[in-house]
Amino acid sequence: MKKLLLLLLLVVAVFAMQSFGATEVPVAEEATAPVKSPLCGTIWSLAPALLAIVLALIFKEVYSALFAGVVLGACFITQFALTDTVDFVVNRGLIEGMQATTGVFIFLVILGSFVCMINKTGAAQAFGQWAQRNIKSRIGSQLATFILGILIFIDDYFNCLAVGSVMRPVTDAKRVSRAKLAFIIDATAAPICMIAPISSWAAAVSQYSTGTGYNGLELFIQAIPYNFYSLLTLCFVVMLVLMRFDYGPMRRYERNAIQNGDVHTVLPEQSVQEQELKFERHGKLCDLIVPVLLLIGIETFALVYVGGILEGKSFADALSATDATVGLPWGAIIALVLTVAFYRLRGILSFRAAMRCIPQGFIAMVPAILILTLATALKNVTSALEAREFIAFHMEHASAGLVNFLPAVIFVVAAILAFSTGTSWATFGILIPIIVSTFDPSSPLMFIGMSACLAGAVAGDHCSPISDTTIMSSAGAQCDHLSHVSTQLPYVLTISAVSFAAFLLAGFVHNWFIVFPLALGSLFITLLVLKKYSAKAQADKA
Repeated sequence: MKKLLLLLLLVVAVFAMQSFGATEVPVAEEATAPVKSPLCGTIWSLAPALLAIVLALIFKEVYSALFAGVVLGACFITQFALTDTVDFVVNRGLIEGMQATTGVFIFLVILGSFVCMINKTGAAQAFGQWAQRNIKSRIGSQLATFILGILIFIDDYFNCLAVGSVMRPVTDAKRVSRAKLAFIIDATAAPICMIAPISSWAAAVSQYSTGTGYNGLELFIQAIPYNFYSLLTLCFVVMLVLMRFDYGPMRRYERNAIQNGDVHTVLPEQSVQEQELKFERHGKLCDLIVPVLLLIGIETFALVYVGGILEGKSFADALSATDATVGLPWGAIIALVLTVAFYRLRGILSFRAAMRCIPQGFIAMVPAILILTLATALKNVTSALEAREFIAFHMEHASAGLVNFLPAVIFVVAAILAFSTGTSWATFGILIPIIVSTFDPSSPLMFIGMSACLAGAVAGDHCSPISDTTIMSSAGAQCDHLSHVSTQLPYVLTISAVSFAAFLLAGFVHNWFIVFPLALGSLFITLLVLKKYSAKAQADKA
């Protein structure tokens, strides 16, 4: 703590010298462009994101870590001028960060209110009782969560929060830790959206795939069989559940849940908040199923409506042109209104009680909103520092002579970029144009390179502490965010290592039918070795 205070004092001293020791510059007759920081487009452009990640992992606290990264980036951009740095943090960082994610905030608040209403009616408790009668084991509860995550493939935000709110009572009853629940949610959010042609992710990829000679959605579909990370992640979840073991930090969380019934491990205070949301109502299973189906159906229509399906576009074209930040809140508002009317007609929730759920839902989502705001601010800062251009430049100039190795290289670069910036979609925007200009459109390497980009972006996003999908998974499972990151990281690294080897092989063997079974077998053997090692280590401790 003393060292941290000394560091802060040093920064303040630097600011003071910059502010009061600067000489006055004469004003020119014509306005001149602001001086560009010499750190832009250099290796230092990655420092703010890396600082945020390191601080978050060391101090187990994400708010100050993200803010520190934003401040450091602003210092680099403004060359440590005090007033300019504060102005940049407030305006370009926080305010623009909130503006860029306003639609997501609205969706989160509405979905939080939606979950609160379900809890108040007792519908979630009714589903939990039904699930306890029909789902007999911990394995069953985890597989049910996995299947539900597979079914909700429209959008990863919707997937994270909907699956979490529905399955949380079931996994709690079966003593599955919140960390494990968050991992299963995260593993069926972005990965399933990345191989589902009807999803907001497919729409985003299609927008960046111009100039290839292919329809954007067609190119996305052709790349699906080679998206090894997404496919292997889904297989990994099933293998891990059926093999009944965990490794890394997750093992401690799962052991504590099984032996002590503590599903939180490090976050018991959230159970108090959940108890406050439980009311003595007489909800039935239909009171959960009907609103969830309403939400899924209306959200699907909302996405294609925003994309222009009523203007004569096909379903695929409308989904390719949609804006999820508009479509999701659009559909959520309608679903919320219809759900309030449904519960009122059923006589299980008064209008006044339903309205009280709106601020309660907002309060429940405040941590996720705050993290998302700071994470978006950090993305704005790294963009201003031209971190993406720095990586893109080195990626493009390193391609000569490495054609067959490029899929594996692209996978690693995409993973690093997504991990550092916390966003898959920005990674698509950077790398897809480079891939399009690098590969021959008629070559199988076009599809493999595209898949490597998408797979690497998902892998980096999957384990990044500042990723919005990672944040949403923590919120959906009501799990401590850093606990989710630390427990998920070994799993992501395992799958990424096997995926990297698969892309190495695919660069020479342009046949997914050969490469994917070999990768799947390698993953299975890896898990068997890890299980044997884990059992041996546990026996040695005993």
